[in-house]
Amino acid sequence: MIDRNESCPAGQIPMSYFTCLAYLLKEWTGVEHIEDYLSYAVYLLWVFFPLIIVFLLPGVILLFIYFSIIFVHIYKRKNELKEAYSNDFWDGAKEMLATLWDGHARIWHGYELHGIENIPEGPGLVVFYHGATPVDYIYFMAKLHILRKRTCHVVADHFVFKLPGFKLLLDVVGVMHGSKEECVNALKKGHLVAISPGGVREALFSDETYVVMWGNRKGFAQVAIDAKVPIIPMFTQNVREGIRTLGGIKIFRSLYEHLRLPVVPMYGGFPVKLRTFLGEPIPYEPNVTTEELTAKAKAAVQSLIDKHQKIPGNVFRALMERFQTRQKED
Repeated sequence: MIDRNESCPAGQIPMSYFTCLAYLLKEWTGVEHIEDYLSYAVYLLWVFFPLIIVFLLPGVILLFIYFSIIFVHIYKRKNELKEAYSNDFWDGAKEMLATLWDGHARIWHGYELHGIENIPEGPGLVVFYHGATPVDYIYFMAKLHILRKRTCHVVADHFVFKLPGFKLLLDVVGVMHGSKEECVNALKKGHLVAISPGGVREALFSDETYVVMWGNRKGFAQVAIDAKVPIIPMFTQNVREGIRTLGGIKIFRSLYEHLRLPVVPMYGGFPVKLRTFLGEPIPYEPNVTTEELTAKAKAAVQSLIDKHQKIPGNVFRALMERFQTRQKED
C-alpha cells in the first residue's frame, strides 16, 4: 500500500492516473469504493460520447459567428485600414469575412452555388427555405460577395438583435429588422434583399420532409410589388441533414409559441453536402395581387425542393454525396 503522506507519483508501486484520481477523491470525500463509481462514469461517457458530440457540433457555427464579431471590432479599431479602401470603410472586412465563411463552407460541406446567373444586376428579393440554422444563407452571402462583389441584405427575427455582441456584425453584413418600409427602401436603392417567409417557425419545426411553413405570411410579396422587383427563389439541398432540431417534441413547440424564442435543442453539425440552388426569377407584374405572387413564390421554392431534394432527407446519403464528383442531372 502507498503511505497517505506520499503523492500519487511517488512510492514503490506505480499508479495509473485513474487510480491516482480515485485515491485522491476517496481521501477528499471519504466514500468507499469510489473507483467503482468512476469506472461507471467513464463507461457512461464512452457510451454517450457520440451523442454529446452531435449536440456540441452546432456550437461551432456560433463560435465562427463570434469570431467574425471579434474580427469586425478589431477591424473597426484599426483606423489606418480605412485608407486602403477608398469606396467603403467596411469593404475589407466584408472581403475577409466572405473568405473565412467560404473556406468553412468548402471544407466542411463541399459547398456549391448553382444558378447565380439568376441574380439580377439590379435589385431583387431572394426568398428562401429556412434550415435549422441560417448557415446556408451565410455561405450564399459569402459566395455572392466573392463572385459578384455584392451584399445581400437579409431580414432576421427580432431576437437576433438582442444577442450579446451581435449589433456591429449585423450592421456590417446588412441584417435588417424587416419592416415593409425598410425592405422597400433597400430595394429601391438597388440592393438585394433576402427573406425566409417561414422564419424561425420553419427553421425549428420543419423536418426531413422539408415542409414549407409559411402560414399566411405574404408581406414579402407586397414588398416586391411596391418596389417593382423580381423574386428569386432559393433552396439549399440537404440543409436539414447538416443540423436537425427536436421540434417534433410538443413541449418545445408550446414553449416557442408562448415565448417566441428558439428554445428547441439542435443536434448534428454533420459535414453533409450542401448545394444552394437559385431558381429563375419571378418577374414583376403590375397587375399581380399579393396573394397570387405569394402563391407563385411558394410554388417556385417548392419546385426547387422537389427537383433537388430526396425526401425524406437522410444524413448518411447526404454524407455520401460529398464523394460525388459532380451534380447529377435530374
